[in-house]
Amino acid sequence: MITLTLPDGSKREFENGTTGLQVAESISSGLARNALSITWNKQIFDLNRVIPADGNITINTWDSEDGKYTFWHSSAHILAEAVQSFFPDAKFAIGPPIENGFYYDIDFGDHKVSAEDLEKIENKMMDLVKQKLTFTRKEVSKADALSYFTEKGDPYKLELIDGLEDGQITFYTQGDFTDLCRGPHLPDTSQIKAVKLMSLAGAYWRGDENNKQLTRIYGITFPKKSLLDEYLVRLEEAKKRDHKKLGKQLQLFMFNPMVGRGLPVWLPKGTTIRRILEAFLRDELLKRGYQEVITPHIGNLELYKTSGHYPYYSDSQFAPITVEDEQYMLKPMNCPHHHQVYSSEPRSYRDLPIRLAEFGSVYRYEQSGELNGLSRVRGFTQDDAHIYCTEDQLAQELDNAIDLTQLVFKTFDMPVKTRLSFRDPENTAKYAGTDEMWNHAESVIHKVADDMGLDYFIGIGEAAFYGPKFDFIVQDAIGRKWQLGTVQVDYVMPERFGLQYVGSDNSKHRPVIIHRAPFGSMERFLSILIEHFAGDFPLWLSPVQVRLLSISETYNAFTDEVAKKLRAKGLRVETDTRNEQIGGKIREAETEKIPYMAIIGEKEAESNSLAIRRHKMGNQGSIEVDAFIAKLVEEVETKAMPPSFQKNA
Repeated sequence: MITLTLPDGSKREFENGTTGLQVAESISSGLARNALSITWNKQIFDLNRVIPADGNITINTWDSEDGKYTFWHSSAHILAEAVQSFFPDAKFAIGPPIENGFYYDIDFGDHKVSAEDLEKIENKMMDLVKQKLTFTRKEVSKADALSYFTEKGDPYKLELIDGLEDGQITFYTQGDFTDLCRGPHLPDTSQIKAVKLMSLAGAYWRGDENNKQLTRIYGITFPKKSLLDEYLVRLEEAKKRDHKKLGKQLQLFMFNPMVGRGLPVWLPKGTTIRRILEAFLRDELLKRGYQEVITPHIGNLELYKTSGHYPYYSDSQFAPITVEDEQYMLKPMNCPHHHQVYSSEPRSYRDLPIRLAEFGSVYRYEQSGELNGLSRVRGFTQDDAHIYCTEDQLAQELDNAIDLTQLVFKTFDMPVKTRLSFRDPENTAKYAGTDEMWNHAESVIHKVADDMGLDYFIGIGEAAFYGPKFDFIVQDAIGRKWQLGTVQVDYVMPERFGLQYVGSDNSKHRPVIIHRAPFGSMERFLSILIEHFAGDFPLWLSPVQVRLLSISETYNAFTDEVAKKLRAKGLRVETDTRNEQIGGKIREAETEKIPYMAIIGEKEAESNSLAIRRHKMGNQGSIEVDAFIAKLVEEVETKAMPPSFQKNA
């Protein structure tokens, strides 16, 4: 017999030779119908595979990440089979599932794939899934695997097999297509009810530009046609919200080749939003006992060698530069600099916790093909902080740091889930520190998550190289998920930098470090925020909160007088006193997504009032000037959402 532990903690016994499908059937027939695969001891298995031994088991359905992984992995094989039916000489590279769907990299030889090709491949995929083709797993020897793909003439598979150990190679076959694959896959193709091939792209084999460029076909599939329809609607909405397009339309930021790829330049309106966000966080930092520091944009190479950022992450860093007899590097992280601040003077347990914060600019080398607006750049600013505390203070400081992060997401009406990012116990070589450090740090994180009642899941292998962490996954207004913000526990850097404090026993001790960044990167956070609000920012965050529109020059003096009153209350206001039609002025303000428009004519000037329009909401009637100012101030102070803001998650 084997004993399996279900997600609710209950245990059940099954006979040796039991499959995942049989476990699902023992729970309920409905679960068995919807099951796609199982996760056994963190490994995803086919439903019809025999469960090897005791362990934890989850039945994966469409609603789970592992279920979608299985679904889209199988769909990539269907894509390959459809391609093979039209292009029998095509050579196949890799076809993995991704966050939304899947892709397959294919060498089509001299044929250039067209939109017409995609359409017929998509139709063929639908024909194949209707045939209820079974996915069959087969273990093969390395010699047999090499023989099969040599005969088939597929150099990419042969190269992959060269890197595999004998006894670890499996093939999957469905219909007329056999692929080198470790799985998992669906029992058969019948659960795939909707198919859409999304786009074509070029991709170098193994990401190396010295290798041949292949054709990458992106696709997505669903178990219901309605889910595909909803996805396509969300995709169209996402295009409208593209922060690159809105950033240009609203004059928030720009990129210029003379400045350099991946180096954003913030325009006045974008700078206003950034400064407001920084002020919002600074107010919270002040309440919570943080001290701000400023550190240089470059540092001595020895600093990053000590931290371990160099040479271990040299591929993602700019090359060092030599100045006289020293080598310097553009700052990839703020933490090594902050550790020098901590060690600049003797510390006592009475001084701790010490909370150092900085809006610090850092630089990472990203390949030009990976750059994407503000979401992937080469220079960005982190809302970084490092908390140096005693072991006894650790849990409370984690609680405080998480509370601050949750406050940020709540302010912007972003639901959040938490990932406890732990190291991979099967690959400990990639992590610094001792097993004792890691086990203790992970146990502390687990307990804090339970005590705070966080909605969390565990991500094995997602830890930083120096410690486990809390990562926060937020959901935006149209249901997309983003990783934003992190809180990390670090026992490694205190050792590497020799950080100390004198304890109550008069002996020297190592502090624990908490790395904390609620926004993460200001650039990436702004890219997500722009799309979350579709550029229709809450009043407190809008670079221009009110535009006063004068009907004619006769009322310009009153318009300027109202503007002065608004500015005196700290409100950001523009006046439009041009000799233009009022309808045109309104349309311009709407296009620029100004939250409030106040129209001023004879009636308003005589009654000391304003005719108010709200962006997207139209005419709001007339209101006395002081009452309007009071309304705006209240909306800013409460950080209210725009009335037109709707979440379509």
